[in-house]
Amino acid sequence: MSKLNRRQFSALAASAYMASATPRITQAQSPNEQLGVCIAGLNGRGGEHIRGFNADPRTVIRAIVDIDEEVAGKRAEQIAKLQNFKPEVFTDVRNALDTDGVDILTCATPNHWHALMGVWAMEAGKDVYIEKPVSHNIHEGRALVTAAERYGRMFQTGTQSRSSSACRDAVQFLADGGIGEVNFARGLCYKRRKSIGALGDYPIPANVNFDLWSGPASMTDPKLTRGRFHYDWHWQRHYGNGDLGNQGPHQTDIARWGLGLNRHPNAIISYGGRLGYDIERKDPNYVDAGDTANTEVSIYDYGDKSIVFETRGLDVSESMGKEVATFFGDGKGNKIGVIFYGENGYLAQTRYDYCRVFDKEMNLTKEFKAGNVGDAHFANFIDACVSRDYGSLNADAMTGHLSAGVSHLGNISYYLGEQNKASLEQVVDAVGKVKSLDDNAATLERTVEHLKANGVDLEKTPLALGPYLEFDNESEKFTNNDDANEMLTREYREGFEV
Repeated sequence: MSKLNRRQFSALAASAYMASATPRITQAQSPNEQLGVCIAGLNGRGGEHIRGFNADPRTVIRAIVDIDEEVAGKRAEQIAKLQNFKPEVFTDVRNALDTDGVDILTCATPNHWHALMGVWAMEAGKDVYIEKPVSHNIHEGRALVTAAERYGRMFQTGTQSRSSSACRDAVQFLADGGIGEVNFARGLCYKRRKSIGALGDYPIPANVNFDLWSGPASMTDPKLTRGRFHYDWHWQRHYGNGDLGNQGPHQTDIARWGLGLNRHPNAIISYGGRLGYDIERKDPNYVDAGDTANTEVSIYDYGDKSIVFETRGLDVSESMGKEVATFFGDGKGNKIGVIFYGENGYLAQTRYDYCRVFDKEMNLTKEFKAGNVGDAHFANFIDACVSRDYGSLNADAMTGHLSAGVSHLGNISYYLGEQNKASLEQVVDAVGKVKSLDDNAATLERTVEHLKANGVDLEKTPLALGPYLEFDNESEKFTNNDDANEMLTREYREGFEV
């Protein structure tokens, strides 16, 4: 696909829409041939995509895309050894989408590329698998839902727990009343994240096409404000979404699923900060290059149900609280998962392949275990590509949109309140007015204890308190804050509009 300017791209989109009544027939609809896969983004999760699609005999990797020539070259050699021929290598995904024999695009790029790559692929008649979060903002998630419907393509979100038999059985157990009525879930990302380095100008790696890497995001010309080019974009909001948007979509997806919530929340409020790195570096003037929160609590009101998500990026071996210590083990290490609070007990998802049930006295009463979750999720997607049954997908576009949306909405409240440095009394007062089935004051108290255990002085570096935002599910707009509505999308570079 040649590079398009805005006018050409709009014309292409219009013509594709007119043709959507008779979807393009691709190799994916032939059960007698392998499905050709193009993998975009080859670091990190991209390696798992290579392993997973190579392992399934119904698929073959025909093309790969990466803006880092060195990474692409190494992955091409790896794939050649696995399948006995080398895939075509591309820097620009638009050219890869024009390649004969490509039926599927998988995307493990940085977050700011996810939605545009998915829309382009579906317009080109490809089925799509995108890692979480499927979008960088609310507008992009809706664009993916619309594209999947308009072009009749299969779309799978990379929330692997949806294909975990342990999680599926646990959710059914909840639905069957296993712990009685359940109206509240707590998601946890207690995951140590060290500083990504001081603010400064760092050269772009010579082997990286930074124009294409930037894609929909405006370019920082010509240097970065982070030392490690790959991965640490997660902690810069221009590209990533912090751990609320990185780890969060896994756990908020499970929380929504278990509570039966197939919509956005009615209201949101967040508080937190990027705290403690000056203490970690033993320099009171130290400023970390990241601008997403490393400590963040987001409260989501769904009316008769609610979700709280806690992000902790400092040392997580202290101040966990009795429930977390019991359900996840009280030793040192990360604690990632979901706790469901029922009238007769608790259910804790502590790994993608493991869930446990406890009675009201916190005694273990039942366990759910699973096999290889990642392979099951890839297989479910490939099954749908072959059958053309969109309803068989375990994590379709709407599922991905809603679960990413939880993170985006929480971050919007935090970003808007970033300069609102609040006393603990002000935070207590604000969260006390929020409709939630959690003890909001107790959650704040545990968060404060966690920060103090890491040496954070909240008198010197107080918490940021975001505004209470009301959200309309139908219009996907905030009803009480115009500044928040501006953050539902972004300004796109010409030629890279979503």
